[in-house]
Amino acid sequence: MKKIRILYAEDDETLSFLTKDILEQNNYEVVHCCEGKSAFETFKKEDFDICIFDIMMPKMDGFELATEIRKLDNYVPIIFLSAKTLKEDRIKGLRLGADDYLVKPFSIEELLLKIEIFLKRVQKNITLEKSLYEIGKYQFDTKNFILFNDHEKIGLTQRESELLKLFLDNKNKVLKREQILMSLWGTDDYFMGRSLDVFISRLRKILISESGIAIENLHGIGFRFSMV
Repeated sequence: MKKIRILYAEDDETLSFLTKDILEQNNYEVVHCCEGKSAFETFKKEDFDICIFDIMMPKMDGFELATEIRKLDNYVPIIFLSAKTLKEDRIKGLRLGADDYLVKPFSIEELLLKIEIFLKRVQKNITLEKSLYEIGKYQFDTKNFILFNDHEKIGLTQRESELLKLFLDNKNKVLKREQILMSLWGTDDYFMGRSLDVFISRLRKILISESGIAIENLHGIGFRFSMV
């Protein structure tokens, strides 16, 4: 059976050695790079199932690395591991297309769980019965995380795709905030709530030209995806 391949970029020698060793003990194939530029060159040459990046690295930091990777691939899951604890840094990472953000010192058990969840969701997307939805002028391909029509193609991240599909499966219904958080992240803590707000903002910008579609914010309750 083919091993899951992880691209891991981290310049802390001790931390990277320990993390790589534990990931390999859990049957993952890990390619480690000690700075961002070499990680980007490696990504261009090889195939990976998931990326794990530090932010503060020499030559190319994690934010720059994620930006360049998203130009090539909108779908591979990206997890940031960082000592940067400010809310602004977390939001910036998510806006750049990361799927999750763990603050150092992180729990290796939590990292393993995040990886497992992402891989299960990828597999779930592959096997979904309904893979195409109509959204205004677009078709939404849930397997490949793409909104497209005859004139353009918009790539989404895995989390954006999962959120949009959840809305479509419950269109014109009220979804409580905690329902969405538990469905996508398995938790409803404050930081995941902030992440949800970022992804909703991005979907609104993508769909802004569609007059019959709106993501309504119901204060203190949740959201409603309206489509006529």
